[in-house]
Amino acid sequence: MGALVLPPALCFFVLAAHFFRAGNLPLVAAALCFPPLLFVPRAWAARVIQAGLLAGVVVWVTTLAAFAGQRRAAGLPVTRLALILGGVALATAACLLVFRSERAKAFFGLRGPSAPAR
Repeated sequence: MGALVLPPALCFFVLAAHFFRAGNLPLVAAALCFPPLLFVPRAWAARVIQAGLLAGVVVWVTTLAAFAGQRRAAGLPVTRLALILGGVALATAACLLVFRSERAKAFFGLRGPSAPAR
């Protein structure tokens, strides 16, 4: 798996840093539970990681909406914030594509049942 697990792990570390900055230690701990699962060769581990990444996308989008609303109300520009948090949300979503690779499917056992021979 090697380099294939780096982007999802980085996404979880960035998410943990976001929660740490907000002072939410239980969510920091939760986010840090996901990277070790990247080394568990089971289909359930892949599904848990995918759910965590999807939850991360939701966190980034809701954070973007909340911060943008606060900045707009204060009369401050929103564009840079939207580009940064939108990019982080997009990068987190893109990490879901890791699980479509043949190497990830083989490692996690995500291959479906064999198609019947014709």
